Amino acid sequence: MPKGVFGRKIGMTQVFDDAGNLVPVTVVEVGPCHVVQKKSVEKDGYQALQIGIGETKAKAVGKPLKGHFAKAGVEPRRYLRELRVEGSEAFAALEVGAEIRADVFGAGEYVDVTGTSKGKGFAGVIKRWNFNRGPMEHGSMYHRRVGSLGATDPQRVFKGRRMPGRMGGDRRTVQGLRIVKVDPERNLLLIAGSVPGVKGSLLEIRESVKKK
Repeated sequence: MPKGVFGRKIGMTQVFDDAGNLVPVTVVEVGPCHVVQKKSVEKDGYQALQIGIGETKAKAVGKPLKGHFAKAGVEPRRYLRELRVEGSEAFAALEVGAEIRADVFGAGEYVDVTGTSKGKGFAGVIKRWNFNRGPMEHGSMYHRRVGSLGATDPQRVFKGRRMPGRMGGDRRTVQGLRIVKVDPERNLLLIAGSVPGVKGSLLEIRESVKKK
């Protein structure tokens, strides 16, 4: 698996590249990411690093997790996430307690960014599924409603029918985004384009699987 980090979405801004072009970028603050546990094929069936991300209050962490962090020699963190490291010798060599910073990536590299999309609340089919509306004349009686739910013979609505409901708040991945700039001192990544999630949300940033 490719290398990766976790970070917090700060927001969007714009910068000029070397050619003088204005590039919209998303600013991501990486970590602090610390290795809390190493998982092996022999013991767990797969190879991964368990990463602790973000600061939290000590009273917000239960006793079992406090012991887990203490065993690794790491301060309690807000999130615990796993990073699969099969095929990545550099990442597999990281020891428990090691810190992963923004400089694992370089400017010009391509990444896939995963986050939780913004929640939109309850939405109708026009907003949620891009349905066309009905006639807006006075006698139409059908304007923004769902329309047909299928034939009468089954006497039920089939699974997967696109209907009104909660929109957003889903895990989404945007692939092939270019890293415009890396700021090692402030532990920041500037990624071209937009990424899923609200400001302050947790993002998973991995080396792109399709674009190199």
